[in-house]
Amino acid sequence: MRTLFLLLLFLAPKLVLSQTGRPNIIFILTDDQRWDALGFAGNPIIQTPEMDRLAAEGTYFENAFVTTPICAASRASILTGMYERTHGYTFGRGDIKQPYIDQSYPVKLREAGYHTGFFGKFGVSYSGFSSLFDQGDNYDRNGKYADRRGYFFKTLENDSVHLSRYTGQQAIDFIAEAPADQPFMLSLSFSAPHAHDPAKLQYFWSPEYDTMYQNVSIPDPELKEESYFLAQPEYVRTGENRTRWHWRYDTPEKYQHSVKGYYRMISEVDAEIGKIRKALEAKGLSKNTVIIFMGDNGYFLGERQLAGKWLMYDNSLRVPLIVYDPRATGGERSTDFALNIDVPSTILDFAGIKAPKTWQGESLRSNALAKRKEFLTEHLWQVEIIAPSEGVRTEGWKYMRYINDPAHEELYDLSVDPMEINNLAGNPAYQSQLSKLRSKMEKMAAGYTEAKLVKE
Repeated sequence: MRTLFLLLLFLAPKLVLSQTGRPNIIFILTDDQRWDALGFAGNPIIQTPEMDRLAAEGTYFENAFVTTPICAASRASILTGMYERTHGYTFGRGDIKQPYIDQSYPVKLREAGYHTGFFGKFGVSYSGFSSLFDQGDNYDRNGKYADRRGYFFKTLENDSVHLSRYTGQQAIDFIAEAPADQPFMLSLSFSAPHAHDPAKLQYFWSPEYDTMYQNVSIPDPELKEESYFLAQPEYVRTGENRTRWHWRYDTPEKYQHSVKGYYRMISEVDAEIGKIRKALEAKGLSKNTVIIFMGDNGYFLGERQLAGKWLMYDNSLRVPLIVYDPRATGGERSTDFALNIDVPSTILDFAGIKAPKTWQGESLRSNALAKRKEFLTEHLWQVEIIAPSEGVRTEGWKYMRYINDPAHEELYDLSVDPMEINNLAGNPAYQSQLSKLRSKMEKMAAGYTEAKLVKE
């Protein structure tokens, strides 16, 4: 016993050192932020200096996509490292199944000795949320209020504050109180810039952002002409993408208000990121804290006279993605396909933890990313107002179809048609390419069925 005691006494400092030597990790997720709603992406209007700084100092992924363009399923994919077709979770399915949670990134990090936290919109129904993280608070916009109170229902020091400010302060407090002898992993899920759907004005921000973009005229959306809308199948023209276009964009006044509001909410999240980074510096943690930033799905800002996401166009699928590691040389831009299912593998990679064999993504630090030449896209929720769809995207091509109407197919040569305008599916000259991509998609889909899920 005396020998064992002396051995533990000798090893204790090394054990603590090995824990604190691992990086802290912060994963920041925004809600409905599309890839080009970012200054670093070339947007000349939006002001995102903190996001831009992360991109300039880290690795910016120019071709980042979600595998499913809806918040619930995309967040489940981020949590589990799996395609929607595998984890089977989306709206209306009840709780996500426990075997997937058992292999999720927060569970793996806690098992490896990380102190974990989550604040904001979890977005996945799971009755055991309170025990999933060491510290956690799950909240989203309050649909009880059909006005600004949907975003202003939390209080700090007796003042009602915007959810973005509230989430930011929770992050700052978590950092301040984090144990010194244990690395931490903090997940932040901002509700912004998601519209508050029950409200007539849709977008709400803190008063100090009222004048931002006030004297700017937002350019009209691309593909704004009615012909692009009429090219859609009837169930899209009468579906939720069109309904929400009327909520947000169907007059010039609504369009200006909505896009400016959307930008203001992103700028507010950006300011909170700056405060969080200052909190890291104040505690001496900035040089050992990795920050990963991503949007949970893309977004239509009036293109094709549509709103929302859900469809297989790049508007819905493409998102901002940044990995900042202060210990590494930054300033890199990657053109490899990067996916939402890659995020948990990346988190575990930074933590020095082996990813479960059932996970379907790759670490964003891995050389394997360069080998990815295609990926499956899917939106499987069966609901009347949104037509479920699926597709495959390669470096040069996009194939997609609607699950309940497989006869309607779309094929785009992205090398000459990046806006996905000229549907080649009915062109006799492209039937071989159509058949090839259809078969590729079906084969990929068959490989991601739920039957493969829970075995390590």
